[in-house]
Amino acid sequence: MTTAQHDAHPAPGSATPGPPETLPRPGRAARLWRGRADDPAWARPALIALLGLTGALYLYDLSASGYANSFYSAAVQAGGESWKAFFFGSSDAANSITVDKPPAALWPMALSVRLFGLGSWQILVPEALMGVAAVAVVHAAVRRRFSAAAGLIAGAVLALTPVAALMFRFNNPDALLALLTTVAVYCVLRALEAARTGWLVWAGVAVGFAFLTKTLQAFLVLPPLALVYAVCAPASVRRRIGQLVLAGLALIGSAGWWVAIVELWPASSRPYIGGSRNNSFLELTFGYNGFGRISGNETGSVGGGGRGGGWGETGIGRMFGDSVGGQISWLLPAALVLLVAGLVVTRRSGRADTARAAFLVWGGALLTTLVVFSFMAGIFHEYYTVALAPYIAAIIGMGTTVLWEERAHPAARAALAGAAAVTAVWAHVLLGRTADFVPWLRPVVLVCGLVAAAGLLFAGRIGRGLALGAAGLGLAASLAGPLAYTLSTLGGGHQGSIVTAGPESSRGGPGGGGPGARGDGGPAADGPGGMPPGAADGQGRAPGQGQGQGQAPGQGRMRGVPPGAGQGQGRPAQGEGPAAAGRAGGLLDGPDVGSAVAARLTENASAHTWVAAAVGSQNAAAYQLATEEPVMAIGGFNGSDPSPTLARFRQYVAAGAIHWFIDGGAGGGARGGGPGGGSGVEVQEWVRANFTQVTVGGTTLYDLTSPQ
Repeated sequence: MTTAQHDAHPAPGSATPGPPETLPRPGRAARLWRGRADDPAWARPALIALLGLTGALYLYDLSASGYANSFYSAAVQAGGESWKAFFFGSSDAANSITVDKPPAALWPMALSVRLFGLGSWQILVPEALMGVAAVAVVHAAVRRRFSAAAGLIAGAVLALTPVAALMFRFNNPDALLALLTTVAVYCVLRALEAARTGWLVWAGVAVGFAFLTKTLQAFLVLPPLALVYAVCAPASVRRRIGQLVLAGLALIGSAGWWVAIVELWPASSRPYIGGSRNNSFLELTFGYNGFGRISGNETGSVGGGGRGGGWGETGIGRMFGDSVGGQISWLLPAALVLLVAGLVVTRRSGRADTARAAFLVWGGALLTTLVVFSFMAGIFHEYYTVALAPYIAAIIGMGTTVLWEERAHPAARAALAGAAAVTAVWAHVLLGRTADFVPWLRPVVLVCGLVAAAGLLFAGRIGRGLALGAAGLGLAASLAGPLAYTLSTLGGGHQGSIVTAGPESSRGGPGGGGPGARGDGGPAADGPGGMPPGAADGQGRAPGQGQGQGQAPGQGRMRGVPPGAGQGQGRPAQGEGPAAAGRAGGLLDGPDVGSAVAARLTENASAHTWVAAAVGSQNAAAYQLATEEPVMAIGGFNGSDPSPTLARFRQYVAAGAIHWFIDGGAGGGARGGGPGGGSGVEVQEWVRANFTQVTVGGTTLYDLTSPQ
């Protein structure tokens, strides 16, 4: 394909778009509806419809998830009550310990709670709006350099990706992370148009706040962004280097201000840094939340990774496996085909060609993140793959329209037909994994996809109408499977720490959400301790099942414990008394809290700093959300953090700072503290030996103001 042939098509080879200066400028309302002067009349109404439908889908029955992941919802509630808890990301308003992530993802939700009160909608609506914003940003980035159709296809693909529909209706940090990294790509693409320093600096700011959302995962986009700008920006080498330095300083400033304050703040007057062993955010960043995720050597984590480890098989096949494939991989093979094709089409363009740069930026971000997710040996959950969704969507939008414009050439038609065929075949495979879910869709997708591929293969020889029909049929067939999984995802709530998209039958396996992860009428705790059934030994049994608290021999429940590792069966530990009615709770989800228990905990609440203490953050979070009063999470997420020590806990009790101790929960962490220490078991045993036991609504409490 020659340069002249490529340049003959305006979308991939045109200059920076914009209405000609000679055209009259319409009014603001008209511009809002009409869009760019060179857009077809349908383009802006179609975009408005896309964003409106995305919002409607993501807001539909949003409250079905309740508080979703109560670990983060409790921190949101705390931030809505205390500005100090807001700043640090504390689990409770009395600031005993933080969540094990930086707090940026909590801030929008906490502000919503401050404005509108505590509730499911108040927490989750900001997440849904992030999803709409992500679709808008992907559309804008693709539309700016390519056609209106390319932007709409990219936006629709993102909106209908199952894991995106899941996470933009959930309160984990991944929603904001996906939005911010997409904004960073958009800003770099704007900077590449004319070597604009301001846009590159804004990209650095976006990545900096992405770091404050989920630490080092934000940096996965840095290598392709920096490298493409350094090579392709239309400026001298000296200017490009200087601009990248400024962007790096912006990144450091936007992320480092919070880190510096936290590290310099006296530890005695701030909450303990949850997830760390030494009360250090830097240790948390580079250890458990950083390089430990790659190597699997995560301090405080049980089960490990590696091939065949607790987090599933590593390798490039991970993204296509049983538990991950239905979340993200529907259009992944096509995206890889179209990425290569797009780079071939633009191969003879100039160094600063923005079409080629767009393929390099989006493709580089996709490949970097894909490789890390595929081979990381540490903690890995299916919902992490939402980070890939904007990259796949952009490449699909760009690649399909560029090849459509080049359809006069057999190679372009073959690539477009190949992408349609491989998508149809792969959708047939994925739908076959859930054979009881809309079984008629599987053959329809395969037949329609292959028919469309055949039509696209001869698109240069048949009439334009037939070619457009084949293209439309191929697009519909490609999106049918993801749409079905997305609608299934919207059909019920999701709760707990590990959630997955798609129909119920698609879940399970290492890291799978399982029925116990949903609130859609299925059992609340099908798996051990609210964990996915079959996630440990393939038979629904966790290691150590039936051994007292359900711990594996010699193992406590540690942060990042793989599904099925040491969760018992959701039964209370020995000496806890009767199990509470409803969901029993465990490491990955809190228990159902009855009104009688909530009423007892809030008696004389104003006289105490914490109305109660409980081992493990999920356990404490459930009671905090039920009472809207501070509940101390002993040992952090899984009870193994050394916060507070037994000595410090006894001081709190002596001062009357804690009223009740709630027995049970995350199993008290590792006996003897596990790696780095931990006091959950010590505190629990000391309380049992020294204070009066009270049973309320099936929940065992100890009155810390009434020693035996």
